[in-house]
Amino acid sequence: MTRRGRAVILGLLVVLASLASAVLFTTASRADEPPAGPPPTIVVRSGDTLWDIASREMPRRDAWQAMDELRRLNGLSSYRVAEGDVLILPRGA
Repeated sequence: MTRRGRAVILGLLVVLASLASAVLFTTASRADEPPAGPPPTIVVRSGDTLWDIASREMPRRDAWQAMDELRRLNGLSSYRVAEGDVLILPRGA
């Protein structure tokens, strides 16, 4: 193969690698974007406790960690909730 042929092939490989990396970085940055729309919420029912809500709405998570996340998301200073309170749930709970 001639020197010019090798240069053309090398140039094409560089262009393809640049395009591939651009696609990968663009896709990765989209994964970090928050989903559109309002966060999911729940209205506290009579007799509900934060433990009940955490266990029911986030069954795959440790209940204590789920309760702490609910407290953080909703700015709660204690573990008490009252009937009618509207709580924000984590996305994908």
